[in-house]
Amino acid sequence: MTEPVVTERRGPRRVAPRRPGPGVIAGRAAACCLSLAVLGASGFAWYTTNQLNAVNRSRALDDARKDAPAHLDSSVNILLIGLDSRKNMDGTDLPKEFVQDELHAGSSEIGGYNTNSLIVLHIPPSGKAQAVSIPRDDWVQTYGADGKMHKIKEAYGYAKEAAEEKLRAKGLKGAELEQQSREAGRSATIQTVQKLLDIPIDHFAEVNLIGFYDIAKALEPIPVCLNNAVDDPIVSRITDSKGNVTRPGGGTGLRLPAGVSQLDAAQALSFVRQRHNLTNGDLDRTHRQQAFIASVEYKLKQQGVIGDLGKMQDLLNVVKKDVVIDDRWQILDFVQQAPNLTGGNVEFNTLPIDKFATIGGQEVNQVDPVKLRRIVKQLFGQPVDADPAATPATPATSATPSPSEAPAADATVDVLNGSPVSGAAGEESKALVALGYRAGKVDTADTRPRTTTVKYGTGARDAAQQIAARYGATATASSAIAPGHVQVLLGADHTATATTTGDPTAPAAPAPTATLQMQGPPVKAGGVPCVD
Repeated sequence: MTEPVVTERRGPRRVAPRRPGPGVIAGRAAACCLSLAVLGASGFAWYTTNQLNAVNRSRALDDARKDAPAHLDSSVNILLIGLDSRKNMDGTDLPKEFVQDELHAGSSEIGGYNTNSLIVLHIPPSGKAQAVSIPRDDWVQTYGADGKMHKIKEAYGYAKEAAEEKLRAKGLKGAELEQQSREAGRSATIQTVQKLLDIPIDHFAEVNLIGFYDIAKALEPIPVCLNNAVDDPIVSRITDSKGNVTRPGGGTGLRLPAGVSQLDAAQALSFVRQRHNLTNGDLDRTHRQQAFIASVEYKLKQQGVIGDLGKMQDLLNVVKKDVVIDDRWQILDFVQQAPNLTGGNVEFNTLPIDKFATIGGQEVNQVDPVKLRRIVKQLFGQPVDADPAATPATPATSATPSPSEAPAADATVDVLNGSPVSGAAGEESKALVALGYRAGKVDTADTRPRTTTVKYGTGARDAAQQIAARYGATATASSAIAPGHVQVLLGADHTATATTTGDPTAPAAPAPTATLQMQGPPVKAGGVPCVD
């Protein structure tokens, strides 16, 4: 039985704006296979440069680079695009029997060109990489076509359709028409994300439905973990013995127990595309995508896939066939950055939405671009301008506000490392700067205290109390501290919170994302994370 189809638009035409049809498989799954290609890059070093250059290349970054925000360091931002399309690279439909029978995904004619998965992967010069997902229904200004407000997923389709009209007028058709119009869609998507988040996009990768399936097939079985058992029936509804509807259907057909399961390719698709019977629908499904990527990275690293020549050849063949990357991305050079993406050094977050709304008959996510930019810069460890919406800190009361409840008070923070965690002072200083404080002295302490202490000079009491709450400490005044300064002396108790690896020599983690407003908890790589 095929899954009931909820039609989405092709190009700018739309029928059911909120509830995606089964074609969303590509969008929900696509970021996963893109990340597979990225995270497996180190293994590709075995192959020749000519083989790697056979990957489909795109010049879609050219226009985005012209007015991209400046880089503040040597970090790299990669946009992973999951395209909701059941088309081959030449624009022909994927086989009907594959879409309907193997994947239970309705008709091959339904797939549009929405980018239902958008993930920005930030790789810093050192330390933990960060990945942020952008909810597909965020209502934003798009670029590359009409420049109007649309769901962010629609930037690709609008630009592609506008380009098609012009290209047809020039006589283009068939595969050439498809390829050039997709270039317009990619460019519009890149520019929209770049302007929304105010960060430069250095590289991108794009894949659709068939790419995810092929990569999952090459790697199966793939471990995943669920907090609760799932039963997501394909049928349109479930009734009891009296004919009463007891639960909506229209799902993926996925049935898994709680705990760890090993998935084949078809099950993997169902895992990352389920939206029914999840508390937060699309937003919970985003966490599924992130957890799946983390699980695949774990398998690549821990189960010897990278060391298996046959498996790597299968992956290479899939990447060459199904993945599109920008023309300046030198994969072999990228191998040098691969260590930052393995061993649990990636954390996934989902950018927050302000509220659900209905605009022009469409159900959308309303977002505040200014807030999103601040969150992304804090998460990426970059300087953040003062929040114009922040109010001055009030005098302390019996209940000391937490860092997430109050704006950062005006202060310069000196951090001294008296803990056994190498590099902790520097990482904590970056974390405090991300919260809005000014960076001060960063050094090694002369003493090795058992607990972390926070002291402050004249005029820095409010900041010190906020910072002390972060460490579970009590702020104390000290004439030895310069006016306007707060001193954080990291003690032996900092070990437990500074690193999640259990290795006391490992660098401390960046700012805890609990202090940032995100859509749900982060998903951390380095194992098989459990999700709903």
